[in-house]
Amino acid sequence: METRDGAPGSGGAAGDAERPTAAAADGAARARTLVRIQAEPPIWRFDDLSLRRYRADDHDTVLSLHREGLAQVGLRPGDGVYYDHDFFRMEDIYLRNDGEFIVGEANGRIVAMGGLRRADLVPAGRDRALGGYVTGGPALDAVEMVRLRVHPGAQRRGYGRAVVAALEERAAEYGYRVLRADTTELQGPALQLYRGFGWNETRREVIGGIVNIYLEKTLR
Repeated sequence: METRDGAPGSGGAAGDAERPTAAAADGAARARTLVRIQAEPPIWRFDDLSLRRYRADDHDTVLSLHREGLAQVGLRPGDGVYYDHDFFRMEDIYLRNDGEFIVGEANGRIVAMGGLRRADLVPAGRDRALGGYVTGGPALDAVEMVRLRVHPGAQRRGYGRAVVAALEERAAEYGYRVLRADTTELQGPALQLYRGFGWNETRREVIGGIVNIYLEKTLR
């Protein structure tokens, strides 16, 4: 029986075209892999996402993204967990103190972000919400991964994984021994993301009725 080109099972050219070639599949895989395209200041590509260092003119956008992300899970000022004072000292806390802060842009707008800051710069637990800050010691031992956010309209595209991978790379370059992070039980996707990268839970603390979960990952 005669079959039309491209019909299922015909083996025609159109049918073959429906199956990706090895070259096309390889290209698609590379597009979904985080690639460092500039050493300093760092720039990465992940699919349609471009990751770069924070600039001062990003301030309003990243602060809005931060607040939107917390509001999405019900965190709010005064709960003992929420705080945003570090966004008003980005240079001191992140960029001039052996840390990093990156933003991810897709289609010309910032849709993802995350930072690294020395663990001895900002208090842990309840004290952070009060705006505590110290200058830090001479040794680079532990660094915190913080402010991991992806815009609600850009989630489930792997952008969060790209930010975590880029920040882990930067932490290793700085020579830190251990990575630390914390999140809450309300932020399930963030907790799942960290665990997917091999982070281990170290303890839990109830702050203002909210369960805060602390995690670590050894780098060396």
